[in-house]
Parts: sequence; structure tokens; C-alpha cells
Amino acid sequence: MTPTVYVLNGPNLNLLGTREPQVYGSQTLADVERLCAATCERLGLSLVFRQSNHEGALVDWIHEAGRLHAEGGLAGVVLNAAAYTHTSVALLDAVKGTGVPLVELHISNVHARESFRHHSYLSGVARAVMCGFGVRGYQLAIEGVAQW
Repeated sequence: MTPTVYVLNGPNLNLLGTREPQVYGSQTLADVERLCAATCERLGLSLVFRQSNHEGALVDWIHEAGRLHAEGGLAGVVLNAAAYTHTSVALLDAVKGTGVPLVELHISNVHARESFRHHSYLSGVARAVMCGFGVRGYQLAIEGVAQW
């Protein structure tokens, strides 16, 4: 079984390329997916890449990744929960409940932004936290997961 990386993206990330390009850059979510696919292919990993504006969908996908983790087929989860990072106890509970190895990812440096973005419900259950590398952070996160 080829180990799988789940790359999950939360609300408004479908707007990459047009939403605040001075903060998030000009690359689209499709560009990010191509970057992740190329990185996984180079590392011999399978990729599941998804985006939703709905918290429950993200929870369901973490549960799905958790089942794969229990079967020994999950390399890890890269989660850019976007605004849900700062608000979602449901995502925290999903990660805790499934035990998935998680990288919390942010395109921008959230600590250099508004104070409400400084708190994360996910950091305490993540194996790693990455922010401020732009969309290249996805590649770096997958490379990190490959070393676990």
C-alpha cells in the first residue's frame, strides 16, 4: 500500500489567486494542487487533495484519514484550516479522536497579522506547524510528512 498524504484546505482557499494577493500570493488552488501532486509523486506518496468552505466536510475528511491511519496507510495530514484554525473545537476533537499525524499549515505568517489569528486550536495536537512560506509551505509540509 502506497502511503497517502491528505492535504485539506478550509474556507475561502478556493479564492486563492484573487483574494488578497498581497497576503496569499497570486497562485490558485489548482496551482497548489499541482505542486502537491508533483511533490507526492517525487516522494512516492499518494495524494488526496480537497477543499471545503464547510467545517463538517473537513471533520468528515479527517475521520476518513483516521480510518486509513488505523489501517497503516496514512503518511499524514496537511491541514490548512484557514479561519477554522482559530474557531473550531470540532476540528481539534476530530484530530484528537483519530490520532492522525498532522501538519498545521498557513500560507501567511499568522503571527504577523491580526491578534485573533495568533491563537490556534490545532497547534497543540499538530506534530508540526508551518506558516509564512507562501504556497511553497505545502511542498515543505509534504516533505516533512514523508520523513515521519
